[in-house]
Amino acid sequence: MNRADLNKRPAQVAAMFDEVAAHYDRTNAVLSMGNATLWRVATTRAVGPKRGERILDIAAGTGTSSAALTRTGAQVVAADFSEGMIEVGRQRHADNPNIEFVQADATALPFADGEFDAVTISFGLRNVVEPQKALAEFYRVTKPGGRVVICEFSTPPLTPVRVGYFAYLNHVMPAIVRLASSNAEAYDYLGESIAAWPDQATLSGWLRGAGYEGVAYRNLTLGIVALHRGVKSPDAQPAAASTDATS
Repeated sequence: MNRADLNKRPAQVAAMFDEVAAHYDRTNAVLSMGNATLWRVATTRAVGPKRGERILDIAAGTGTSSAALTRTGAQVVAADFSEGMIEVGRQRHADNPNIEFVQADATALPFADGEFDAVTISFGLRNVVEPQKALAEFYRVTKPGGRVVICEFSTPPLTPVRVGYFAYLNHVMPAIVRLASSNAEAYDYLGESIAAWPDQATLSGWLRGAGYEGVAYRNLTLGIVALHRGVKSPDAQPAAASTDATS
């Protein structure tokens, strides 16, 4: 069994997701108690895909989020570091001409400057070893006037919710994944990575540091998840995007 740790070595993380790819969506639905669908709907609405737009969906996994983004006619590039996830996604969405699957590293995206009208990532940024470097890459490939939307696990602001949530991660979730997942050990990492992830204000600061403007977030499910948004200035020049992220 492959299990990543909080050092987030890229090869280790990719191998872990390769192994759970076949049953990944089913396990997520169980662990989120059905909320995964609601979070995906909220993210899709925040992205606001339009016909003719080109959208980059990073850490797209098997392409479930990407498929939702294509329903209005947008063209979506579904990028993921895991070859196993990409392969499952290609098979599942072979009949959708609006999705292109690409294996890619979020910190070194193989795309041109200003290529996408929108860039989005759901539940993947915390798995990147250098998340601020990834945000700089997101900014680079976003068109001037384009937008970024990040959906990620976060820190519930209410103490009772926060205590209950982390009790669920530490005690309830491990029991569930042993029944629902082909690699229960991989989901031990899930709980650890959520607990170690910074809060909403910190991620907002990272987005501003990458260059995005109008940065804001809203909590979903009492702050268990937060939806962050930002825009790239219409006046932004290619040189404004740096490969060196700042905090």
